Amino acid sequence: MGPTAGGKTAVALEIAARFPVEIVSVDSAQVYRGMDVGTAKPTAAERAAAPHHLIDIIDPTQSYSAAQFRSDATRLMREIAGRGRVPLLVGGTMLYFKALREGLSNLPQADAAVRAAIEVEAREKGWPALHAELARIDPATAARIKPGDAQRIQRALEVFRIAGRPLSALQGARVAAPAQYCFVPLALVPSDRAVLHRRIELRFEAMLAAGLVEELAALRGKYALNPNLPSMRCVGYRQAWEYLEGAYDRATLRDRGIYATRQLAKRQLTWLRAMEEPEIFDCLAPGLGMQVIDHLARQISTAGGGFGNGTP
Repeated sequence: MGPTAGGKTAVALEIAARFPVEIVSVDSAQVYRGMDVGTAKPTAAERAAAPHHLIDIIDPTQSYSAAQFRSDATRLMREIAGRGRVPLLVGGTMLYFKALREGLSNLPQADAAVRAAIEVEAREKGWPALHAELARIDPATAARIKPGDAQRIQRALEVFRIAGRPLSALQGARVAAPAQYCFVPLALVPSDRAVLHRRIELRFEAMLAAGLVEELAALRGKYALNPNLPSMRCVGYRQAWEYLEGAYDRATLRDRGIYATRQLAKRQLTWLRAMEEPEIFDCLAPGLGMQVIDHLARQISTAGGGFGNGTP
């Protein structure tokens, strides 16, 4: 686990070169086909070096939830273990890690008709008006959601309209997490936030140079996209969308993309601080991959077993 630009992919590949693992992506943006540049997907060569899962599984017009991730990940973990290998979960979508380890609230499944009706209302009234409606029926949830956060407003209203109860009242009941696995949580955390920020700046500039805007323009030509889709709210794509709509110039796109990515990293680090005692590694340290590998080797030695024996 770790923030964006923290070097997770590189460390995962070093682990894969040493241990019989298969990588399960824990990234809510890399699930989308065609969104390659702005999500920093592993390259074809990197994917060839180790099996990867949960990348390029849906179109950008579709949605993917923490519940879907949990279902897919638990199935993959079982299959990988059945092959005598070890699932290595890698990514920065902390909600997915939390859902996998702690379970999920027992909420109703998404309903396309209800969502479509809410979207029609949003076009007519605006999301702030729907946020005001949410505040009347579920003030506790509305207080945690910004008036312009279309995705979360839509989900909260959808839950109320399907279940007849507010989201805040349903979130206490959780489905138990799978108990048959022993998780070894590893967190890559920067010792110097300023250095991470510089990495983020350089990486976003590299994404622009690699064709982020052009990639989005091609996706808009291929799919019926709109700015309220979860895929188009991903960091980088949201800013590129606004640039294509003429909201600002290229320099502003750069600045806003970097700022949004830094805010994402800040949220990821906040999640990490609240998670259950992961082993912390400085993602800026030289020899990071070997530090992680040495730690895993000690874990295996202490457990008296080894990877690849078919035991989860």
